[in-house]
Amino acid sequence: MPQQFNPRKPRWYAIPGRVLFVTFLLTLLSFAVSLLLSILGLVIVAALKGASPDMRFAYRGVALPAAAITGAIVLFLSSVLEIRHYRQAKALDGIARASR
Repeated sequence: MPQQFNPRKPRWYAIPGRVLFVTFLLTLLSFAVSLLLSILGLVIVAALKGASPDMRFAYRGVALPAAAITGAIVLFLSSVLEIRHYRQAKALDGIARASR
């Protein structure tokens, strides 16, 4: 006797949580990477010029705007992808329910 697979019904209220979680993680990751690269760049430029680096610029001028832009892009794209996935799962659930 073949085993039946009963997938969970898609739930719309899980979408905002997943979107915000992915957005938060990728924004945090982009902030960390851009901060690391900007600090390294500032240290190299300061060493070449013989001056002390101003690390405030790494936070305020590079990392924060890069993370804000990345966060906005990720929020939009993850929303689109999650809504598309929800609609597809809902259609497949309807097809599976109709074929029983």
